[in-house]
Amino acid sequence: MTEFTEIRNGRVVTPSGVVENGRVVVAGERIVRIDRADGVAAGGGTVIDADGRVVMPGLIDLHGDDIEGQFAPRSGAETDPTTALATTDRMNVLHGVTTKFHALAFEEAPDDGRCLENAARLARAVERGADTLGDNRVHARCELADASAAAVEELTAEVDVDLVSVMHHTPGDGQYDAESFERHYVEDRNWPVDAAEAAAEERGGMDDASRNRRIDRVAELARRVDAPLASHDDECRADVETMADHGAAISEYPITLDAARRAKALGLATVMGAPNLVRGGSLWDNLSAAEAIEAGVLDVLCSDYHPASLLAAPFVDTGEPLSTRVNRVTRNPADVAGLPDRGRIEVGARADLVVVDPSPTPTVERALVAGAEAIRTGDATATRSAPRPVGR
Repeated sequence: MTEFTEIRNGRVVTPSGVVENGRVVVAGERIVRIDRADGVAAGGGTVIDADGRVVMPGLIDLHGDDIEGQFAPRSGAETDPTTALATTDRMNVLHGVTTKFHALAFEEAPDDGRCLENAARLARAVERGADTLGDNRVHARCELADASAAAVEELTAEVDVDLVSVMHHTPGDGQYDAESFERHYVEDRNWPVDAAEAAAEERGGMDDASRNRRIDRVAELARRVDAPLASHDDECRADVETMADHGAAISEYPITLDAARRAKALGLATVMGAPNLVRGGSLWDNLSAAEAIEAGVLDVLCSDYHPASLLAAPFVDTGEPLSTRVNRVTRNPADVAGLPDRGRIEVGARADLVVVDPSPTPTVERALVAGAEAIRTGDATATRSAPRPVGR
């Protein structure tokens, strides 16, 4: 007889609404039933009493660079990549993230631990996936000023790259002017002043033809590994149009409302950071996530640098239904990443599920990954039920 797991008495968030006093029945790795918890338990397995808590799909994070902080918590203090992955993985599942795209910066920035070789080491650790709870994937962020495309091309012989993005961090292009560029690299990333000045000069010296050739190479890499291509920090319509011409499917962190609107008009998915929404605005005084939501141009939220914000984001009141807010961190990123089997509570979907107590701060009490229990905290209780066929 098939072993079932049943989550009942919860507020079950489906793509189109909320089933109050609902239940979700899981067999193996898949969801097999969704309805109200008025009847008897399915039987023959574990029954989890959600007791009025929110039951939602596991979160899907398209861009989170927190593994880099676990790998190099301080400048010059590197840890083992496998340990960094295991720690990051558990922190993410504890915050409801069951599918994680680790945003690894392929750039030469040795003063803060970022370099092509370290990014490759972390990618290999993600590929091995040793001692992990969630589904961990590689998001290769290619800095145009460095030999990033060549490094990622070489890496694809041994690592699956699931998402590719184009970065070009330079003063006056994207989110940084000259002052904020130096402040970011010197104060936030602990670079020496002369190193930040040298990087600004080198990156600012790239002409349009060279930049386009490098974008072409990154775009070809994304096509070859069949991964979505994302732009990064689009500032204006022309930025979006250029990347769309190169085949981009995603606009990450559009800086202005005009750029976000153009991305939507061209069919690109727009992705912004959950911390922007939770803290009430952009850290760099760029487009706020709340403004983008109000304008109808924000498709996906990602953790950026703070997984707890991704869990908190659906519970920020934006005037939208809860299901719409949850879709922004579950179904929508799944669709963008080409993972239609998850990110939704539907019959046949992969059983990545979290039970969340939203008050006073959103907290995961249970997490299932592909039907298997990954995290158990809090008061959500489980009991064994006597065998009973589903549907009786």
